[in-house]
Amino acid sequence: MLAAMRAGARGYLLKGAEQQDMLAAIRSVVAGQVVIGPGVAGRLISYLSVPQSAETPFPELTPREREILSRIAQGQSNGAIAAGLGVAVKTVGNNVSAIFAKLRVASRAEAIVRAREGGLGHGPPASHHEQA
Repeated sequence: MLAAMRAGARGYLLKGAEQQDMLAAIRSVVAGQVVIGPGVAGRLISYLSVPQSAETPFPELTPREREILSRIAQGQSNGAIAAGLGVAVKTVGNNVSAIFAKLRVASRAEAIVRAREGGLGHGPPASHHEQA
């Protein structure tokens, strides 16, 4: 839900919401309000009331994309990233394109700055166990 809100969503209801609740939510959003359904609101309050020790940087990215961004910030080329992850260079290139789009950056240099500001790219590349 947080990723959706960061991406510009103005309302969030759980699936299974009644039709009249969905219509009311749509009308409210059109009127400029933010709508968060009661089930979502409870979860959000619980989430916000617990201190977040180490929030995952760039939640809009998949774990694989975060790994690739970290390796970019370490100065690795697409070829080196592909070799390190055991994937094709084209796969890395596709991931890099997705990262640039999600972060709204136009160059590798901009991506590196954003990654380092987010705490990525320091130290040796982490091992990767999950594929996106």
